[in-house]
Amino acid sequence: MNAKHLRYALLAVSVSACAQSPVLETPVVPTQPAAQELTAQVLYQYLLGEIAAQRGDLRLSAEAYTDLAARTRDARVARRATEVALYARQPQVALKNAELWRELEPESPKALQTLASLLVGSGRMAEAKPHLQAWIRTGKGGEVFMQMHALFLKQKDKQAVLDLVEELAAAYPNAPEARFAVAQAAWQAGQGKRALAALDQALRQKPGWETAALYKAQVLQSTDGDATVLAYFKDFLSAQPGAREVRLAYAKHLARIGNLVEAREQFEQLTREMPDNPEAHFAVGLVAMQGNDTSSARASMLKALELGHREEGQVRFYLGQLAEADKQFDEALTWYRSIPPGRQQFDAQLRVAMVLGKLGRLDEARAWLAELKPSGEADRSRLVQTEALLLREAKRYEAVYDVLSKALESMPDTPELLYDRAMAAEKLNRLEVMEKDLRRLIQIKPDYAHAYNALGYTLADRTPRVREALELLEKALKLEPEDPFILDSMGWALFKAKRYDEAVVYLRRAFAGRPDPEIAAHLGEALWMKGDREEARGIWRSGLQQHPDNEALREVMSRLKP
Repeated sequence: MNAKHLRYALLAVSVSACAQSPVLETPVVPTQPAAQELTAQVLYQYLLGEIAAQRGDLRLSAEAYTDLAARTRDARVARRATEVALYARQPQVALKNAELWRELEPESPKALQTLASLLVGSGRMAEAKPHLQAWIRTGKGGEVFMQMHALFLKQKDKQAVLDLVEELAAAYPNAPEARFAVAQAAWQAGQGKRALAALDQALRQKPGWETAALYKAQVLQSTDGDATVLAYFKDFLSAQPGAREVRLAYAKHLARIGNLVEAREQFEQLTREMPDNPEAHFAVGLVAMQGNDTSSARASMLKALELGHREEGQVRFYLGQLAEADKQFDEALTWYRSIPPGRQQFDAQLRVAMVLGKLGRLDEARAWLAELKPSGEADRSRLVQTEALLLREAKRYEAVYDVLSKALESMPDTPELLYDRAMAAEKLNRLEVMEKDLRRLIQIKPDYAHAYNALGYTLADRTPRVREALELLEKALKLEPEDPFILDSMGWALFKAKRYDEAVVYLRRAFAGRPDPEIAAHLGEALWMKGDREEARGIWRSGLQQHPDNEALREVMSRLKP
């Protein structure tokens, strides 16, 4: 084909709307290309720019396209030059090309947006203003104001952004989107009251606008807390009962703070309004699971699966968990084994082994684990931990120790494996190994509270090194001051030090946080030694009623004969 018959405008491409670098696209042929004779120089620069871009030499590509844009003064080439320069991280070159593009296409929203973005990105707010004003005029229904937030995100002077946005919005007093843009800028500038005032104005102009309502809830959460947010959601839904996005946010908020009954009511209303929405049924299932209503949770999860929930593997995983909770172990295996490749599959494969263990098929479970192919060290560690847990539940402590020791040969500083082997060593009375592993763990992760706790408790319970134990437990409590198990360990160490009054204080706090039978055994013994024997008897008897087979409770009652 003769070069002069070639259409020069092969270069129409898109440029990013924001300051972020756009994805470089392959040039495409426009439907009606502008005819232009191709000189040898123009063809050479075009090919140079494209080939350089394809080979990753974006700097050379940007240079070629910048020169080509200046020579041809074609808007499409200027747009392409801007895009390549942005991708090459050459903002000044991109700005030069964007200015040419805007000159050649003065009404192009993309050109205006890109030029304004580049000026804002370089801190030239005043220069950006007329281009922003022109960009706003190209929009419909305030849509440009809804895009402004992304434009200013990386701007450090948040007050300058707010001043500019307020000035731009002032020309559109009846546009709720303009008020919304002011609210976003005010919130970023740390002016919560100003943000709320702008949002209230936007909602007066556009009642029932869920985007503004959800943003207001976000601001209220940070300024006033849960109670105010919940009251706002409730009032909004009273006036706008069909606001599904707000109802969904309200339901999620209720679930997050533990109000499962009301959360479930809201989710169930959404399923009635949107019976074919798998997300709504899935949410009902999750809340029912949290409330231990396995039957309802199962029905909702099955409905979500039937409706084609986008996270099929996750739904199947939860159905496996529900079957496990109901001791339907064969069904649980079916669900776990049905999970397709993806992020849930490895978790499900580990659960298969655990279920086989519950069925007493330990050898089969270990054989299953041996066939798994972990994708990295974290998965390998979890696989080893799962096998160790299976063996621990079968009370094969020597095997637990051996499995963990072998794994530590190739993963010597894996915190979870060190901790688990330390616990296995304690069971086997290999206290030197236990202490060595826990001290190594503390060295690797000095903020690992339960390493201090495990070592402190064992030293207090099994050795005369009580003072050292108390020092370790003090460190653990600094890291996790309300952890019931650490409080229990501290109480028990104080008991061993014969400081019974102090011991009872810590043990009461531990028991209030978690009424565990072993904590009950410790609290009762401390009370007994302190002289409060009737209370001790009551705690032990209540504990045995709920946990009749607990060894710690039985041992202390057998020894002290209350």
